[in-house]
Amino acid sequence: MKKDIIIAIVAVAILVVGGYLYWTKWRVTTPTPTAQEQALQNVNNATDAAIKSATQGALPSLATPDTNPVTKTNPFSNIKTNPFQ
Repeated sequence: MKKDIIIAIVAVAILVVGGYLYWTKWRVTTPTPTAQEQALQNVNNATDAAIKSATQGALPSLATPDTNPVTKTNPFSNIKTNPFQ
C-alpha cells in the first residue's frame, strides 16, 4: 500500500517537472514583429500589389488558349437520340 503511494508521488513529480521544462525551455513561441518589421512587410505587400497590377496585361502566358481536349470530345453532343419525343 505504501509502495503504491510512493510510485504515484514519483510519477506526479516526473510529470510536473516534465511539464515545467516543456513550458519554459522547449516550447517554441513565435516572436511578435517589431514596428520596423511590420512597416517593411507593409511596403513589400504594397510593392507586390503595384507590380501585379502594372503587369496584369503584359504577360503573354496569362492569355493562353484553351487546349483541354476533354471539352471537345463529342462533336455530336446536340443530336437527338430518341426520335419519338
